[in-house]
Amino acid sequence: MLHIPLLRAGEPYRSLATRTLAAVRDGEPVAEVSQANPGLVARDLARSREGQARLAARSVTELVEVCRRAAEHLGGSELPVGDEGQSPGRYLEQVSATTGLPRALARANLDKACFVLREMETVLGGLTRGLDPEILDRGWGVQDGRMISYRRETPVLGAVLPNNSPGVHSLWLPAIPLKVTLALRPGGQEPWTPYRIAQAFLAAGCPPEAFGFYPSDHAAAAELLQRCGRSMLYGDEATVAPWRADPRVQLHGPGWSKVVLGPDAAADWPAHLPLLAESVAANGGRSCTNASGVWTASRGRELALGLAAELAKIEARPLDDPQARLAAFPTVEAARRLSAYLDERLLVPGAEDLTARFREDRVAVVDGCGFVLPTVVYCSDPDHPLARAEFLFPFVSVVDAPAGELVARLGSSLVVTALTADEGLLGELVSAPHVERLNLGPVPTPRVAWDQPHEGNLFELLYRQRSLQAVEQPPAAARTAGAAAG
Repeated sequence: MLHIPLLRAGEPYRSLATRTLAAVRDGEPVAEVSQANPGLVARDLARSREGQARLAARSVTELVEVCRRAAEHLGGSELPVGDEGQSPGRYLEQVSATTGLPRALARANLDKACFVLREMETVLGGLTRGLDPEILDRGWGVQDGRMISYRRETPVLGAVLPNNSPGVHSLWLPAIPLKVTLALRPGGQEPWTPYRIAQAFLAAGCPPEAFGFYPSDHAAAAELLQRCGRSMLYGDEATVAPWRADPRVQLHGPGWSKVVLGPDAAADWPAHLPLLAESVAANGGRSCTNASGVWTASRGRELALGLAAELAKIEARPLDDPQARLAAFPTVEAARRLSAYLDERLLVPGAEDLTARFREDRVAVVDGCGFVLPTVVYCSDPDHPLARAEFLFPFVSVVDAPAGELVARLGSSLVVTALTADEGLLGELVSAPHVERLNLGPVPTPRVAWDQPHEGNLFELLYRQRSLQAVEQPPAAARTAGAAAG
């Protein structure tokens, strides 16, 4: 059986403890994955400054070029996975087999990561707001007539990663050109993408010490979060809640993204149906940027019926079908449990599943895989439990709320697309502290502008600007040492 090893300073390491990775279609073993324990993670992280020094010896410009070469390897080369070679096609088969993501969507997510690597110079410009990269090489510099200095907060970025979509891995890629090494704990069903990205970087000439890869249980994941100076944590609300008070950890929990229709746009809802459908169903509805809510000042029930009819056109298909748009659940029983949970919540007055009009069953079984079909729930009560729910399939609640209460009632929202020209409503949205990313006009919620931060700002997580005053030029040692480590 294929064995996926740990990576310790970029070198494969076979652990005595392993876990079997199974296919969602039939439960058959796909691979054996080495498991890291907390002690091993702690020992490796204790040596993280040595690895970071190797990375810091390269300029940002050189590392951006490494990213460009890595993009070519990631999307087009055969790369090692354990003792075997993995072509791009084989990668797509494997990630689809264990996550339930259709191969067509896996390919789109791989292309996204390749794009970010190729355009890393633009991505860094957005994260740093146009900072001259030589300032990070020296640790100080003059830009726009001002002396600027940045302090690196950690030698290593920890990342506890999810299973839902390979596209999320694009968010930690800038750590390498920002000269911070990586300690990656992959999701239990999706070790394929972070491992392949690491191999693509190594093939492109990145120092191997830049990568640690630690499949593990929750104890080792917690050890990683405790010991890394800065980390990213992906998960549901129960997973991220214990870390909310820790400023070292950037949280990527549920997105609760939404589309808002103001009083001037609500009557014209049919014109917005394509945008609404894309916002809900793109990438199989698995991204935190997918709209899980449509909040409107009026016409909510009409809108919900129209959207339900549109999304009901999406069918469950085999994972290797080029037209497949829905992801399978780990088991058919898991799909049925989620559907039963929704039915239970729908017993609470104030909500109705309008897609039930267009299909017989919410769960479909195709080629041995269980799918939950797109679901549109109309909420006449903005406080209904399903008004702010989010699931890993195309689910959306359409909520009627008075125009004057729309923004206050939205709740935490990773992305909000505002369809309105109402200046008062726009002003409220621009000022809303609970809206992370704001699209003014017809921009689907999953559409990412890579020259702007997506969720949080990785540069601001890894670096802090400090005061620097110098009567004369700093000595040569200071000019060449690079940004100081925190």
